[in-house]
Amino acid sequence: MIGIFDSGVGGLTVLRAIRQRLPHLPTVYLGDTARVPYGTKSPEVVIRYSRNNAALLLRQGVELLVVACNTASAHALDVLRAELPVPVHGVVEPGVEAALRARPGGRIGVIGTAGTIASGAYQRAIAARTGAPPAVARACPLFVPLAEEGWTEGPIAEAVAERYLGDLRGKLDALILGCTHYPLLRSVIQKAVGPETVLVDSGAAVAEVLAAEAAKAREAAGADAAVAEVGGAAQAKGAADRPPTHRLLVTDVPARFEEVVVRFLGERPGRVEQVDLDPSLW
Repeated sequence: MIGIFDSGVGGLTVLRAIRQRLPHLPTVYLGDTARVPYGTKSPEVVIRYSRNNAALLLRQGVELLVVACNTASAHALDVLRAELPVPVHGVVEPGVEAALRARPGGRIGVIGTAGTIASGAYQRAIAARTGAPPAVARACPLFVPLAEEGWTEGPIAEAVAERYLGDLRGKLDALILGCTHYPLLRSVIQKAVGPETVLVDSGAAVAEVLAAEAAKAREAAGADAAVAEVGGAAQAKGAADRPPTHRLLVTDVPARFEEVVVRFLGERPGRVEQVDLDPSLW
């Protein structure tokens, strides 16, 4: 089972990509909607919240954890990898690798929330692989409320994208969408930066990493062996025929929550479970 957590609903775009790429695997998603956003929190608080989220998902029996929140990936990924007994993936490294594959040696840019850009996580990851910082790293904070309001197209969204990104038109080879909300605004972002710029969705990049690991695990297991899954678990032959379970957990159910979830997940969810996080870990 794959566990995914985010500070709110944005990580549902990552969940959606994982479910599309690995439809046979069960998932459990945790959105910390009671404490969103993480981008305005200190690194110490983000690490504490991330530990809290991971502990809850481990109690659900997950065998692999995806930190779908860019801010948590920036501040807490190394801590979680050092402390947890399961593999942990973030969204920063896969997004950077995907951008470099798409445009080797090209001009790479990244956009995200103010917290993600201020963390320098993408800038460090790009510099570590290319020897130079990205061509641009820019915060676009109004994209988040636009995505959650459903204003992803039309004159308002286009005007905001143009204000943020219009000066980059034709100047980038690839642009990393360093926030899980931003794929919903792909069309207006593409229009602002120009058709020559490849837009890289970090969530889709994570799904590709997991799919590649699953393929390697199946190959290592052998055609006649039990099918090995990405978290190290073995799935007996024939089990893949059973529909996988997908659970959606949140720490609060705000007004219009289901409407927002449908927008991000691309389908109406089944039961949404509200959970309490262990206050001793706050």
